[in-house]
Amino acid sequence: MNDIAASDAPPAAASLPLPPIGKVIAVTSGKGGVGKTFVSANLAAALAKRGHRVLVLDADLGLANLDVVLNLYPKITLHDVFTGKSSLDDAILQAPGGFSVLLAGSGLVEYSRLTPEVRGEFLRVISGLVPRYDVVLLDTGAGISDVVLFAVSLASEVLMVATPEPTSLTDAYATIKVLVGQQERQQIRLIVNQTTRTGSGQAITRQLQQVLDRFVVEGLGRPFTLAHLGDIPAAPEVRQAVMRRQLLMQAAPACSAAMAIVEIARALEISVIPKTGQG
Repeated sequence: MNDIAASDAPPAAASLPLPPIGKVIAVTSGKGGVGKTFVSANLAAALAKRGHRVLVLDADLGLANLDVVLNLYPKITLHDVFTGKSSLDDAILQAPGGFSVLLAGSGLVEYSRLTPEVRGEFLRVISGLVPRYDVVLLDTGAGISDVVLFAVSLASEVLMVATPEPTSLTDAYATIKVLVGQQERQQIRLIVNQTTRTGSGQAITRQLQQVLDRFVVEGLGRPFTLAHLGDIPAAPEVRQAVMRRQLLMQAAPACSAAMAIVEIARALEISVIPKTGQG
């Protein structure tokens, strides 16, 4: 873990972070391919089963794949809403698992950077969604592009998804460093996916916290907590569900990974989500 080094200070923010909008939770990661969209979709299903009105917004503008995970073929996407071709109501779909989704287009180069137009439309859409749902999950892109950082800035809570692999942890650390520095985050919650040993996520969280304390928090002079939200164990049922484009919560609800997601939903409900759903 010591090779997650203190290199340069976090890059200066392009602008001051916006006040995070309540009920919005960003699911993000430092590295792609760690199961972020899988977590977003199945966590939404688990929260919906607990009585919450949930929407997942595919905020990975331009490289969207939530539709693939859910086996949906949208005729209207977030791109159509942004360009005024369709209304927000028409773009919202019902997904398997009892929650709603707002899907983004894929391969659209105009969303590779944060323009004033994209920023304004994003704000308009989020503002329109918040009153309708108990929680809005933003399935962001990976890394620290300006589009990703802006999407995360709209959230009141951030869930960082990582795997135990060194590259994933290094990128998670780098992303957390930027979020703490630019957005003045006082807490980020960590989900460790694809674990192979019980308790490994707790150990990883402690190690990352120690590195952050030494190389980031100490220099900022304000507290920051990396909170362990839960582990999702590696299970063959996960790959099977992904390959079949099914929610794990529906395909194999009794497997270890699905049960772990249920526990993460319960923990999130207790600590974050307004008490409007059923317990």
